[in-house]
Amino acid sequence: MTVEIITPGETLYSGEAILVKLPGAEGSFEVMQNHAPIIALLQKGKVKVKDLENKEIYFDINGGVVEMLKNKLVILAE
Repeated sequence: MTVEIITPGETLYSGEAILVKLPGAEGSFEVMQNHAPIIALLQKGKVKVKDLENKEIYFDINGGVVEMLKNKLVILAE
């Protein structure tokens, strides 16, 4: 799936991933390829991206919104 992590000032990540773990407002959750469409609020925490080489990359966010649609995950983070 394609993943973009965008803040008001920059794009933190843009690329392919096999898994993304997110700090949801109601608890953490994971999104993988072919996940059902979803829009969710995010709280302060760490976003984990596992890329196609199984490398784990972490990003700290202060909250935001995530949308998954047609194998594209977009995170609008603070």
